[in-house]
Formats: sequence, structure tokens, C-alpha cells
Amino acid sequence: MKDTYRTLPFDELVRQVRACTICADVLPRGPRPVVQLSPESRILVVGQAPGRRVHDTGLPFNDPSGDRLRQWMGITRETFYDERKLAILPMGFCYPGTGKSGDLPPRPECAPAWREVLLERLENVGLTLVIGQYAHAWHLPGARKSVTDNVRNWHQYWPELLPMPHPSPRNNLWLRRNPWFEEGVIPKLQERVSGLLAKADAR
Repeated sequence: MKDTYRTLPFDELVRQVRACTICADVLPRGPRPVVQLSPESRILVVGQAPGRRVHDTGLPFNDPSGDRLRQWMGITRETFYDERKLAILPMGFCYPGTGKSGDLPPRPECAPAWREVLLERLENVGLTLVIGQYAHAWHLPGARKSVTDNVRNWHQYWPELLPMPHPSPRNNLWLRRNPWFEEGVIPKLQERVSGLLAKADAR
């Protein structure tokens, strides 16, 4: 099946992704894959899975986590939602439901079905923001079990990849305990994002 997807025109491939129903029987609100991508995308954002608000609106990071992420990146909503500049491919494309301590993990069926064939098409991406433990495990060579350890070792992956904590308000305590992230890493991130977007604008 993957070989079949590799031969599809880009727009048709994205249409197939958005029509995916492989997890329909276990998703509490049904399938609604939420992705954003273009062959021209310069930056890739990899999160966990859409939350309930994102599921309802169909707009990725349309929540307080997205507000903080855009602030970290130093960009506007308009730029963030320009697929020619920014691709968004969470580890799970659909809202997985809520458990006792927050949203459930991304569905395990999603990444094996779609990630490789989609990432192959994003040939212009110069920076991937890898957010949270599930994204770390998939995207970071030699990833450690601790998100904090991965983020502390961000230089190991820079400038192509940046391991990040989740920008959720649930992580406010982590940010207070690790001020070095916003003080030292975020300025480098904003500089890199600005440079990549300048190249995109110069096309």
C-alpha cells in the first residue's frame, strides 16, 4: 500500500490522508485527520495528536498550546497557517480521546501507515520541531527516555531538528524549573525560523 501512495500526486495523497478511517472504531469522536502540508513547506511541526478543540475546528494548534508555540517561534497566526511555509504532522492525526490525566496517546496505527510516505514528500523542510515524548521517540536518533534529557541535548540534533517540550499550559511547571529553555534555546529557534522563512519569501 505504501508503494501505491508514493506514486500518487501530492494533492491526492493529502486527500487520502484526510479521508483515513483506519482507527474509526476506536476514536471517541470519529476520524478527522488534522494535517497541514505542502511540497514547499520549509518548517515541520511534529506534535502528539489533536486535542478536542482542534478536532472540533479542524485547525491544528488552534488552542493555548498553539499560542505559546507561535510565540516561541516568533511568528504570526497567518504565517503559522501558511502551508507553503509550515507543515504540521502530529504523530497521530486524529483526536484520540481523554484519559484520567489528559488526552490519550496518539493512536499507534497512524504513524506506520502514513509518516514515511508523507515525510518523503517534504523535501524543502530545513527544520523539524519535535514536540513531546512520542515525537521524540520516532524522530530523534538515539532519543533518551526523558523529554528533559532530549531537550537538554538539543545541540546534538541542531539545526535540522529541535527537540522541544510540549507548549501546553500543563507544562508551566516544567518551564519554571527549566528556565534555560526559554532563555537560551528559544532565541536560537527564532533566529533559525526567521532565516528559513526569509528564504521562502525570496522564492
